[in-house]
Amino acid sequence: MIKRLIIALVLLVVICGGIVGFNIFRDNAIQQFFANMPVASVTVATAKVEPAPWTPGIETIGTVNASQGVDLTVEQAGIIKDINFAANQRVKQGDVLIQLDDTVQQADLAASKTQAALDQQSLDRAIELQRRGVGSEVALDAARATASTSASQVQKLQAVLDQKQLRAPFSGTIGIPKVDDGQYLAPGTIVATLQDLDTMRADFSVPEQQLGSLKMGQPVAFGVTADDMAFKGSVVGIDPKVDPQSRLVSVRAEITNPEGKLSPGQFVRVRVELPREDGVLAVPQTALTTSLYGDYVYVVRPAEAKPDAAAAAPAVAAPADASAAPAEAKAEPALTVSQVFVKVGRRSEGRVEIIEGVKAGDELVIAGQNRLTNGTHVKVDNTVSPVTSADAKAAAK
Repeated sequence: MIKRLIIALVLLVVICGGIVGFNIFRDNAIQQFFANMPVASVTVATAKVEPAPWTPGIETIGTVNASQGVDLTVEQAGIIKDINFAANQRVKQGDVLIQLDDTVQQADLAASKTQAALDQQSLDRAIELQRRGVGSEVALDAARATASTSASQVQKLQAVLDQKQLRAPFSGTIGIPKVDDGQYLAPGTIVATLQDLDTMRADFSVPEQQLGSLKMGQPVAFGVTADDMAFKGSVVGIDPKVDPQSRLVSVRAEITNPEGKLSPGQFVRVRVELPREDGVLAVPQTALTTSLYGDYVYVVRPAEAKPDAAAAAPAVAAPADASAAPAEAKAEPALTVSQVFVKVGRRSEGRVEIIEGVKAGDELVIAGQNRLTNGTHVKVDNTVSPVTSADAKAAAK
């Protein structure tokens, strides 16, 4: 009985020892496998931090209006006789656009001119009689007053007759007519809009902190999008008062619009160009990542060599194939990334100024950060760089 018990205990010890040994062997094998497994590299695009010229600017939005624009209306009521313009027609200053029925005014003017001519003849006769000494001063003064009154009446009727015409106050492009022939037109009724599209003005606002950077004649760029600032102009007016509600300053700029691509009332993006600065550390905005703890970038640096790998290298290197050594020599150096918090400054044209955290010569990741952590191995491939047109323009400067 005791012998059987001893045999059972020995078998139990052997089985337990085998299980424990197998687990230890398995854990060591797994550890060796993961220790010798090559580290996967993440492909990223990078950019060097280098001092470069910086053209700062004040970016905002504004509204375009014609330098001269008015809704046309008439001064006198009447029936429309002629409409002498069509939609989008170029008109010159003084052109007759609307002719109202002026038959009564024409008859009154003709009668007034006849009376004025008769009164002038009476004045000439009174002057001649006075020269001969047979006319009195009273008769001459009365004739002179009558002639002057008749001439004034002619001028008055001529002015009333002119008000039966609507003339262009300046040269420009006229809009769609809002009236028809034969329509009764009352004063204040809008006939059409007239806009001078050759020269436009843009009204926009800037923060009060930027008021000291503005000056008359300062160059301004305009565009429908931030990437296409095709229109150029200059500051022609700065409001001396800051709006106490919004803390903004109203600014007006003048824009040349030779091809008529801008229309009054259109929304535009505005960039007031400030003096150029040299030696500024600026990087593409895609290199910057914002978190709750601050802004940071990933800096690419050489990976640190592992001592155990270096020691193991001679023991393995007794190959019969000599081609392995050149292939190893041609291998690219291992790279890792380090997370560095930075202090940023101004932003302009897709680039951001770095005040603290990096230095000239550092290589920053500008694409692929979403797969990175501190110490991740990376492989640089700048063919996938998401450089925008604005970045290319800034680099060209």
